[in-house]
Amino acid sequence: MNVHLTPREKEVVRLISLGCTVKEAADILKLAPSTVDNHKTRAMAKLGTDKTALVTRMAIKLRLSSLKDQLTPTEKRRSGRKNDGWN
Repeated sequence: MNVHLTPREKEVVRLISLGCTVKEAADILKLAPSTVDNHKTRAMAKLGTDKTALVTRMAIKLRLSSLKDQLTPTEKRRSGRKNDGWN
């Protein structure tokens, strides 16, 4: 599959695939939630889906994320997320 995502779209897809909300991803990337939502929408259009679960599958398929991938300690701190059993 040949999908050209921008570096920022790749970052957003990775964070979404790890279960982050748009707000959490915005906090991690230090962007406005509306900006992250725009990146997410464009990435999803390029990936040909409007479902978050499929974004996760595509992130793994395109090697933007793996089943072992987790938020880094810095990402976790910025998102305000606690240990949820996954991240």
